[in-house]
Amino acid sequence: MSQYIVTGAGPVGWTIAEQLAERGNSVRILTRSGSGPDHPLVEKLVVDVSDAAALATAIAGADAVFHCIHGSAYSTAAWQRELPAAESVVLEAAGREGAVVVFPESLYSYSRPDQVMTEQSERAAEGGKRGVRTALLAARAASETNTVSVVASDFFGPRVRMAHAGERMVPAVLNGTGIQLVGSPDAPHSFTYIPDLAAAMIAAADLPRVRDRVLHAPTLPALTQRALVEAFAETAGVAAPRLRGTPGWLFRAIGVVMPSMRELAEMSYQFDRPFVMDSTSSQLLLGLSPTPLDAAVAETVQWWRGELAATASA
Repeated sequence: MSQYIVTGAGPVGWTIAEQLAERGNSVRILTRSGSGPDHPLVEKLVVDVSDAAALATAIAGADAVFHCIHGSAYSTAAWQRELPAAESVVLEAAGREGAVVVFPESLYSYSRPDQVMTEQSERAAEGGKRGVRTALLAARAASETNTVSVVASDFFGPRVRMAHAGERMVPAVLNGTGIQLVGSPDAPHSFTYIPDLAAAMIAAADLPRVRDRVLHAPTLPALTQRALVEAFAETAGVAAPRLRGTPGWLFRAIGVVMPSMRELAEMSYQFDRPFVMDSTSSQLLLGLSPTPLDAAVAETVQWWRGELAATASA
């Protein structure tokens, strides 16, 4: 039986571990807290993946490593301090095992986000968090270890909390409260359903090995934030809440005195104008299609209702 390693138990790592276990694969999930799905085929270990010795022991016998950790903070400084070093350790350890490393990746590195982004688009953005992602992709390409980077746009779906279409949006829809959006409510924007990203990463691990590959997660045609809010509201059987957009220039102005706003302002270009990815080529290669919007929205609403009910009763 193949041995799969998942680092991190955020929404991506957790969903990958669940999907692997559900198809009968043995999964070892590595986190600092020992968290992860409860399943007979999921082994949860407390491991700091930046610790080379501990990681080498934990991934022994691995066929594939799904590296899904994220920075301790949404900031350029945290990403620069933490992510390259951790990836270097993972790449070296996986290479010794002959395992492929599969990464979830964002659209941050794309040089021309004003154009439809495909697998062939240039990824050479500079500066800030965009530059960090460019550097990570370059390090993977230079590594002797086989890698696959699976690019997704903004997430939504079960377990997706800290996201534009997560806790900022869905609970407000269910509670009937207004939503202050980043950017324009009516600019076309690609959203990736997180189970589709997980499925793509698993399928990518089974492809013939190559030194470096970049794929796109199956993603539905772009829709607006307003359209996504309306889809959540319709599925939930509630009225769509009032939306207010916040232009990027305002975030940048506030960011002069508030560092947290500065980090958000850096990426606000994604919501001020069309921000669209195309996954057609990768879908053909992987034999996958994005989950229909109505099904994805229904699963998301159901999960959030359960979470909110559990919080209310706690």
